[in-house]
Amino acid sequence: MLEDQFWLKRSLEHMSQPEWEAICDGCGKCCLNTFIDSEDEDEFTATDQLREGEELIFTNIVCQYLDNDTCGCSEYANRQTLVPSCVKLTKENLKDIFFMPQSCSYRRLYEGRGLASWHPLLNDGSKDLMHELGISVRDKTVKDCDVDLDDFDLYVAEWPTRDID
Repeated sequence: MLEDQFWLKRSLEHMSQPEWEAICDGCGKCCLNTFIDSEDEDEFTATDQLREGEELIFTNIVCQYLDNDTCGCSEYANRQTLVPSCVKLTKENLKDIFFMPQSCSYRRLYEGRGLASWHPLLNDGSKDLMHELGISVRDKTVKDCDVDLDDFDLYVAEWPTRDID
């Protein structure tokens, strides 16, 4: 059993594992394929932050293991084995993950913005409001196994960048 409004009493770094997991709103946006558009594409190197002239671009392409109805991973326990590039968000790497969407609850708490009014923890565990407001990926995506990833530019999406609250 989680303590009532634990996120107001503890920082992300001090949360228990069950509390940490409960912060995830389950929107599924972290499963979207993204890419970095760079003015200097010839000298692209991996980084933990956007550099001047770079922009994070979201697509509506998701991992084949994303369940469209629940917006959760159907292979959560094995996700990093099945998809080595799958990001496992932890207390240790949160500060370096600049590509999480603005609406991400971990990012919101890390930036001091608090949980959004649509978060399941503020709605008796229900994701209904999140889905109604269009925050989740539900019914907006295509699976990576169903598209030619060379055509990713055909799937660029603006909706993942929006936040409410």
